[in-house]
Amino acid sequence: MNTADAMKILTTSDWHIGNLFHGNDRLPEHQHFLQWLLSRIEEQQPDALLVAGDVFDNGNPSAAAQSAYYEFLADATRLCPQMKMIITAGNHDSASRLEAPRAVLTRQNVEIRGNVHRMWRQSEEDGEGAWAIDFDDLMIPLEGKDGLQAVVLAVPFLRSDIVQHASYSKGVNLILRELTIRARGKYPDVPLIMMAHIYAKGAKIAKCDASEKIVIGGQEEVNFEGWTDHPDYLTCGHIHKRQHIWHTSWARYTGSVLPMSFAEMDYQHGVDMLTIGANGIERVDFLEYVPQHALCILPRNDEILPTKKLAKLMLRELPERKDGRLDDSFLYVVLKVGLEKSGNDDIRLLEEAISTRNAVLCKIQKVMPELDLTTISTGTPIHSIDDILNRDPLDTIKETFTARKNHEMSEHQEQMLRELLEKR
Repeated sequence: MNTADAMKILTTSDWHIGNLFHGNDRLPEHQHFLQWLLSRIEEQQPDALLVAGDVFDNGNPSAAAQSAYYEFLADATRLCPQMKMIITAGNHDSASRLEAPRAVLTRQNVEIRGNVHRMWRQSEEDGEGAWAIDFDDLMIPLEGKDGLQAVVLAVPFLRSDIVQHASYSKGVNLILRELTIRARGKYPDVPLIMMAHIYAKGAKIAKCDASEKIVIGGQEEVNFEGWTDHPDYLTCGHIHKRQHIWHTSWARYTGSVLPMSFAEMDYQHGVDMLTIGANGIERVDFLEYVPQHALCILPRNDEILPTKKLAKLMLRELPERKDGRLDDSFLYVVLKVGLEKSGNDDIRLLEEAISTRNAVLCKIQKVMPELDLTTISTGTPIHSIDDILNRDPLDTIKETFTARKNHEMSEHQEQMLRELLEKR
């Protein structure tokens, strides 16, 4: 295969079309991304586009969200007729809804794998039968100018009814490894590109306010360590941070196309371009996409400002509205205010200030000042339930007051509280 004949594959995932961001409809943002992706397709003329799950944000997407998706498929087919699109369902998608138009879309060079299908297989030896995964249905050949050049192993999100194993991680591993072994046997000496929607062990996620749907305790973690006969490349969806998968050089998350929470405001977004040459995978290039609306948290540090100073900071840091209207590049903003500065008048002042800026206020985050534990002089060590039951209620109330106000009660306040407790 000549360098000019190298196969180019675009990989992406986690579009979440139909997402609402703090109540704001993001359809224009998704259309902005899809237009950017169409430009890359027209420019690069790839052989394939792989979308590894979470096309939609929920299993019942709006008509507008579905329209944006199908318009993209039609435009991509027109701009790059030879490109095969392979799309799998993620945990947010309705697998059956996504796969419903499969027969029609296949004729347009679009392959959909929403469900893992099973077949009834009967043993010739004892006549016993059982349901078995149709692995062949998950193998999709890609052909270039010189014939067969790669095979895509298209694995949708594996739900528990398909895995049917005591350990979800072990069950997923068995399916992925069996699929790879069968594909190697059916298509020897051909690069295998797997796409999946999984939570890989060691994946880095946002430490706070994470929007990835992770099972508590890591029950869904899939460990790829020690997989020697792995596919030549694995592109994954589900985790929103772009990264290599733990302990691998051959697997990575492409990341979400938009930040799904303020905890993801520093993530990179875009798609990967995989190039396959005569000797297999030659390189992976990152095509960066800059979302239409940036995210901003004020203050940018941990300082808690008085309301008036925070309003001045907003006027200084945030761009001004033109003609009193938001333009297409407005910012999403979170304001951090101290608990004692979150009264109605304070909130009103901040809302008035942001109404003049080219920004949308998503949330006012009430922050408790860092507690100075040295101010708590009434503290009684708690080592057991009995300590709690036998504790003087006055001590608990006083410590709560100190934590909220960052100073102790006055003697007068303490005396009033003591009198109330004695009358109960």
